[in-house]
Amino acid sequence: MNKSDSSDNIALAETENYLVWEVREADDELTYHVELGAVTLHFFREDWEEFLQLMKVAASNSR
Repeated sequence: MNKSDSSDNIALAETENYLVWEVREADDELTYHVELGAVTLHFFREDWEEFLQLMKVAASNSR
């Protein structure tokens, strides 16, 4: 399923196996979604920003 098909869904990044998209909800709040195979993570904006910071730290510490 291509999440960018809906005007309210915007694909931010996609690989062969993973997808990240944002959705503008009815109350005008943005939510972010990370699809990792059978698992999808859902984030509100504040949580998304913290998750991004976590991934930056993890990437800088990876070998």
